[in-house]
Amino acid sequence: MSSDLFASIKEGDEYAFTKKDFTRTDFARYAGGGGDFNPIHHDQTFAEKAGLPTVFGMGMLTAGILSRVPAEWFGPTSVKSFGIRFKTRLWPGDDVEFKGIVKKVYEEDGVTHADLDLTAITGKGEVLIQGFSTVRPWSA
Repeated sequence: MSSDLFASIKEGDEYAFTKKDFTRTDFARYAGGGGDFNPIHHDQTFAEKAGLPTVFGMGMLTAGILSRVPAEWFGPTSVKSFGIRFKTRLWPGDDVEFKGIVKKVYEEDGVTHADLDLTAITGKGEVLIQGFSTVRPWSA
């Protein structure tokens, strides 16, 4: 990523995208790629026996998608840190907005850094994940 972006970045800048209509197929694809075959994510009967209305998506599925915010915005090699906290579950049919907001821009050892607040929010307004990231030019 060009250092031009870091020269112009300011507190309050935002980057967001929405993934519409998560499906059971999305959950199954992630299970195959990530190896998470817990039946609570794909077996309706199992989920109901556990007291849930239906299956739900893996937290790491949405955490991985949220990681795209700093990686796409600043470039994957610019991500210095990334962390998340799960807040609620992802259900089939949910739309989710994945968003980053620049919280702080500062110099560290002569290199511009930006701290980001990250969120994944469902179409119902529920915070699915809260997170943070620190980015800096990839050459730093």
